Amino acid sequence: MPELPDITAYLGALRPRVVGQVLERVRVVSPFLLRTADPPIDAAEGRAVVDVRRLAKRIVLCLSDDLYLVFHLMIAGRFRWLPAGAKPPAKIGLAAFAFPSGTLVLTEASKKKRAALHFLAGQAALHALDPGGLDPLEISERVFRERLLLENHTLKRALTDPRLFSGIGNAYSDEILHAARLSPIKLTSRLTSAETTRLFRATRETLQHWIDILCERFAERFPGPGDITAFRKEFSVHGRFGQPCPACDTAVQRIRYAENETNYCPRCQTAGRVLADRSLSRLLKGDWPRTIEELETS
Repeated sequence: MPELPDITAYLGALRPRVVGQVLERVRVVSPFLLRTADPPIDAAEGRAVVDVRRLAKRIVLCLSDDLYLVFHLMIAGRFRWLPAGAKPPAKIGLAAFAFPSGTLVLTEASKKKRAALHFLAGQAALHALDPGGLDPLEISERVFRERLLLENHTLKRALTDPRLFSGIGNAYSDEILHAARLSPIKLTSRLTSAETTRLFRATRETLQHWIDILCERFAERFPGPGDITAFRKEFSVHGRFGQPCPACDTAVQRIRYAENETNYCPRCQTAGRVLADRSLSRLLKGDWPRTIEELETS
């Protein structure tokens, strides 16, 4: 699922292509995509794009007359920028948005159609989609600490809770916790002051590091289908089960629960202890979401 760095890269690629452009035509192919009926989607046609912004893990095309196209890409949703007049690709194409300069196409390479589009009128309707998480790059350490301690959760759950922090998901939470040298199952109530400071700095540095990399990578071209991914070879632990930790060469381990997987280094993060899935089941049942949908709507 695209997270804060990936979405920031998309925003940087979209702005010079669509801001100031008139949306000439909207073509929705998948009946599962559009989640709203009022206003009708064809009311977006003929409106100019005045801004592009992020709302949690959603991408918002702000149109004239206080109208908004809000995209939630979920696991497999991706954007493509194609020549003017292009049609959505067969089988995976969900929608196409025609501009004079080109066509923005939304695809989803998965049988489970999870990507969503909301067409909204007014700021109130837009704000209703915001789960309330704070941008981790725009808050102080004091506010970060207060948010972290609002409820007693595992660090993995706290970082990925969209009500607490905005834009952090499964992939970057693994990278943040590895950088902070903290266990994904450590409870927030048991953090020391020094550990909280370490986590705050690791969160900011990890996210900003990847924002810088991705924005530079896509400065001259629009991200392709395989460019926005949760699995990058440069990651330290996420998606690298069994491979050596770049810091200590210990084999990266994982915790699997329902649809979620957490990767960590037992030497760097858990004092050499390998976390067994079965022994964690009771804790995870109460603290980790079972599905992607639960994670996003909690």
